Order: sequence, then C-alpha cells, then structure tokens
Amino acid sequence: MKFTRLVAAGAALALVSGPALAQDDAVAESDPAAVAQAMVDAWDAIDTDAVADLFAEDGVLHSMMLPEPIVGRESLREHIGALLADTTHLELVLRNVAVTGNTVFLERVDTFEYRGIEGAVPVVGVLVIEDGLVAEWREYYDRNQLLSALGLAEPIDYTHATSYEDSPDHGGPEDATAEEAAAEDAPAEEE
Repeated sequence: MKFTRLVAAGAALALVSGPALAQDDAVAESDPAAVAQAMVDAWDAIDTDAVADLFAEDGVLHSMMLPEPIVGRESLREHIGALLADTTHLELVLRNVAVTGNTVFLERVDTFEYRGIEGAVPVVGVLVIEDGLVAEWREYYDRNQLLSALGLAEPIDYTHATSYEDSPDHGGPEDATAEEAAAEDAPAEEE
C-alpha cells in the first residue's frame, strides 16, 4: 500500500476525524497502515490522549538513542504529555511508508516548534501493530541533531573525523584535519 499524504489533506483529516479515526476498530484491526496514520495524525494534532490511546495497554515506545524504553499506556501518556506540553507546532512529514505484515516503517521529517524554537529532524519509526493498537514503537534518529534543533546542545562537527572512533563524541580529535588524524595513526618513520 502506498501512502500519499498532502499536508493540507492530513491537517483536514486530523480536524475532521481526529481520535475518531483511531476508534474505528474495523479499519484499525484490518490495516496496520491505518493505525500508523491515525498515530501520525494524533501527533500532528498534539493530542496526548489520542497518542496514548493508540498504544496497547502494555505498549512500548523505545527511542533507540536512549537507554530505556517507556512501557505501559499510562507511563506513555505521562511522558508524551510532558514532551508535548511546550510544543506549539508538530508535523510528522512522511517521506516513505512501508508495511510488512503487522509492522509499519515510517521514514519522516519531524518539524516542530518547542519552547519557541523551530526545528526539523529526520526520523525512522518502526511500529508493530497488534489488535489495532501500537504494541511497540522504535524510533531511530540522531540525538545530537535533535538536541541541537531544540537549542539544547551545540551541533557536533563530524567533518574532520576519519572514523567512528575519531568522532568528537567518542573521544576523537575535535579540531584535527583528516590528514592530521591519519598522521597520528600512521607508524612513526625510522631515521
């Protein structure tokens, strides 16, 4: 199934159907993509209850950049509510959607305004749908890029890293050029 989502159409759908779309059990149970779209619409509407209600009672949200997942609908409601409390704009702009069995892959760019700061971050979400609800949602993004977009951290400059180990956030040289970093790793010349 191919998703095509126009921003205006998505906003209109969220206004017209909102959480009611998520409550349509016949559609939700038969189509994991419909559940995923209802979840996207709930986030776009900044509707904490609609987002939480789309998770299974023991649902899991795991940002892979953080050590521990959030487990349970009520814990999710609390966490998402705190996150969205200072959010005045949020749009999950879908780039690609793929469905295999009960798993939905969402490649997207999240645009937002959080505490007056506008930003955008590319994200991939993987949703496992069971009985018309999200049983598990795994999120993949660059945490530093998100924190930088939120104005909470300075962007890390990876331009001079020659390998993952050389990257600034892994103890590598921050100001070295690629040639300097390579020279440091080269064996010493004998005289």
